[in-house]
Amino acid sequence: MAARTSPTERQKRLGAELRRMRMSAGMTAEYAAGLLGVDRAKISNIETGIRGISAERVRTLACNCDCQDERYVDALVEMARTGQRGWWDKYRGALPQGLLDIAELEANAVRMRAAYSVHIPGLLQTSDHALAIFRVVIPELPHHEVALRLAHRVERQQVLDGDNPPDFVAIVHEAALRMRFGGQEVARAQLEDLLKKSEQDNVTLLVIPFEAGAFPGAGQTVLYAEGPVPQLDTVQIDNSHGPDFLYAEAQLAKYRAHLDWMEGIALSSAASRDFIRGIANDL
Repeated sequence: MAARTSPTERQKRLGAELRRMRMSAGMTAEYAAGLLGVDRAKISNIETGIRGISAERVRTLACNCDCQDERYVDALVEMARTGQRGWWDKYRGALPQGLLDIAELEANAVRMRAAYSVHIPGLLQTSDHALAIFRVVIPELPHHEVALRLAHRVERQQVLDGDNPPDFVAIVHEAALRMRFGGQEVARAQLEDLLKKSEQDNVTLLVIPFEAGAFPGAGQTVLYAEGPVPQLDTVQIDNSHGPDFLYAEAQLAKYRAHLDWMEGIALSSAASRDFIRGIANDL
């Protein structure tokens, strides 16, 4: 398979999982190279996502590493299959890679949990709300870049629709609900749209009111995307420099605990809708 100049986060994750499997089995890179019939450098490139690997070689490696978790191996095989392109690929070369990686992560998640302290969840933003956010990016974006990001955001939201959409639990702090991105009318429309979307069977919206007090973390946006098996769970965190993707077990456990804590102090779904309705009526 040809080398990639810029592997996606999903491709890098596959490589990291294969390396972890190999290391756990005490297998050297040289042995793996001989097993798969490639040179030593290609093993390094596979494990960094620069080169792809066939489904058959994934199974060969798993077998020789004595990995008996069939669901995990099947999930790795699915990640290795070539020719799978998503709707986000049409933005490749036009938008930052990180935005495309987020869309691919969401598209392959079986369940998502997220916490927001200042912003409305991207998957639940109205176009006007999202537009207001994109217009205050530093450095300022030209009009065509704003239009691209907005179109990408709208297409991302389709992951919550369809025949078999993932469950999405969004924990939103009161501060985010009171922010007036785009002005009063845009803010009211955003809250009304939140109420509508919270009625979807696969969407759970929970509000943390100011009076709930402290919660763990630095208030950053956190998305916990559950994979087809727990070993492939991923945490995505927003930063001003772009998204970070975390998947070390200690990191996953930490953010699961954060989200559990925040869910525990949040209002119920019904009470959250009443709370949002009250804020909207006051606008």
